Amino acid sequence: MSTEITVKTDENASLSPVASQHTTQHYIHSATSQNTRLAYQADIRHFERWGGALPATTEIILCYLHTFALTLNPSTLARRLIALKHWHEYQGFADPTDSSLVAKILSGITRTHGKPKDKAQPLLPEHLLRIVDHLATHMTTQTLRDNALLQTGFLGAFRRSELVQIQVEHIDWQPQGIEILIPSSKTDQTHTGQYCAIPYGNDKLCAIRAIQGWLEHANIKNGPIFRRIYRNNKVGKTAITALSVNHILQKHAIAVGLENAKALSSHSLRRGFATTASRNGVSLQSIMQQGRWKQISTVMEYIEAAGRFENNAASQVLQNLEKGAFSEST
Repeated sequence: MSTEITVKTDENASLSPVASQHTTQHYIHSATSQNTRLAYQADIRHFERWGGALPATTEIILCYLHTFALTLNPSTLARRLIALKHWHEYQGFADPTDSSLVAKILSGITRTHGKPKDKAQPLLPEHLLRIVDHLATHMTTQTLRDNALLQTGFLGAFRRSELVQIQVEHIDWQPQGIEILIPSSKTDQTHTGQYCAIPYGNDKLCAIRAIQGWLEHANIKNGPIFRRIYRNNKVGKTAITALSVNHILQKHAIAVGLENAKALSSHSLRRGFATTASRNGVSLQSIMQQGRWKQISTVMEYIEAAGRFENNAASQVLQNLEKGAFSEST
């Protein structure tokens, strides 16, 4: 059975020439991001490979949960239930996940087997500087691109999906720096557009000069900025993939000997920016504006993580012990 989520329409309902089955299906698809659709489709395939027949029953859903309670992350199981819920709703079947028992079992699995989220290590400015200095001593087509990519990703606090979709036409060059249009992103699914301003830097870091150097070297006049590079150093016409940002960062982090190189990901650029800005006293509002964060809790998590050793109660106790501020009580 197809894993595509389609919607059934009433054959007796009158449809205008515009409101055809094709356009209806198109709008249904557009309501969900492509990444989410792909994830849902993978979830449905996993359920079918396990042996779950569609449409499913609540009993089968419960059996599925019990089978993978020990091997799958509870958040993954929860997402797969959402995928199954959507599939049944759009096909016009009763939702087998809409059961208090299913909710109770999933809650129990989460409480029993839940694990802390894996969080990317922040890439701090001192780390980025080591990478940029390393790239500057190895001037090639690839290092010019990677230098511009990593500096832009850090100073713009870009998500990897936003970073790889930047095009020449999205950049507005201004005396103070550049303003980059982000047509769509995780927090802008309706394509209203968001902007990211990056000012001119200094002799150590300057994303603008890095971008200019890369564009001139690769003779890119329009289209994607961060493009694939082939073995003969030929610059392609298509953008690198979002996953490539992870590989590029890790590759250069390993080359300069960063201790946490393998724990870094594209999100390390974004988290590192928020962490550094907070330590430098930048306001929460400004940090959220630069990174286009919508949830205060997300940014606060970074700030709190960065400050766990600052104004630390245990540190103050230890310092007072060194000063002899405490005496033994009799």
